Amino acid sequence: MRAHPTDAVRYVVVLLTGLLGLAGFGAAASEVRQPIAIQFTLDRPINAAAAPFVMADVDGLFGSEGLTVTTDIASGSPDAIARVAAGTSDVALVDINELIRFRGQSGAAPIKAVFVLFNRSPYAIVARKSRGIRVLSDIEGKTLGVAEGDLSIRLWPALARHNGIKIANVRQSTISAAVREPMLSAGQFDAVSGFSYLSAVNLRDRGVPADDLAVLRYADYGCEAYGFAVIVNPAFAAAKPGAVKGFLRAAIAGTHLAIHQPGRAADEVVSRMDGGSRDLELERLRTLISDNILTGEVKRDGIGGIDPARFERSIDQVAEDFKFQKRPSAADIFDGAFLPPLGGRLVN
Repeated sequence: MRAHPTDAVRYVVVLLTGLLGLAGFGAAASEVRQPIAIQFTLDRPINAAAAPFVMADVDGLFGSEGLTVTTDIASGSPDAIARVAAGTSDVALVDINELIRFRGQSGAAPIKAVFVLFNRSPYAIVARKSRGIRVLSDIEGKTLGVAEGDLSIRLWPALARHNGIKIANVRQSTISAAVREPMLSAGQFDAVSGFSYLSAVNLRDRGVPADDLAVLRYADYGCEAYGFAVIVNPAFAAAKPGAVKGFLRAAIAGTHLAIHQPGRAADEVVSRMDGGSRDLELERLRTLISDNILTGEVKRDGIGGIDPARFERSIDQVAEDFKFQKRPSAADIFDGAFLPPLGGRLVN
């Protein structure tokens, strides 16, 4: 049967329309598949604490979420928070207690944490038992080395009062962070303030016997503080909530990998360091997993979230030695809306 000329014209029009539609669909699909770029900031040079994010990158977990993540290094939590506030970073890993202080200032950008990596803060007094310090109350009459920019010392007065320690009876000496552990190992101080997974592990690496170290963790003496958390630029979160959720899913999966494959995680971390030690970072990773990440609260309630009542108490502890222009609430600091359901946050 021969086609009528009119029918032939109609056929060609339909065919061309279909082809154009397919071309448009292909362009749209290509646009959807375009990865979303995220600028991620660490508040310090890479060490074992960054293992979850390193593993998420190495194993392509960010990529599978449609993200390309670029990492840079800030000079500390205040600097990292400032970058997120300015929009030069989209996401950052910072000490959540510094975020509390930032939000306590009038006119502060409404930055919030969306994921808590360290369920317990790593703040600690690391002391020499041979200098007569075995428990926190032994610190009176001793000399405490405090590194410039140390975050743990900011909650020390509240911790001391809570434990009946007279702060005036503890001599403090401000030093460079570079000489904190060497000076303690040389006996120039009785104790130093810092992070348990940093100072204590560094001291053992310097040859101080483990049985001569007293690691007095703030969390064991009534400190309610959480530790490192992921914060996000509010404009980025509003514009690309799916990207924030994907970043957190990848970070949680990376945390699983760091917990279950610590040796491989340490290898990957060290490969990104200048002169890092695999043995040192592996010990550091195991320490922070047991002390700060995989706590009883996390095993019960999943990783990433907060207990609102506990968090309010931690804000009160920060307020003991920081004058808020306006006291922030837990809801001002933390937004759990980007976290996956509990089933996606359980870690064991």
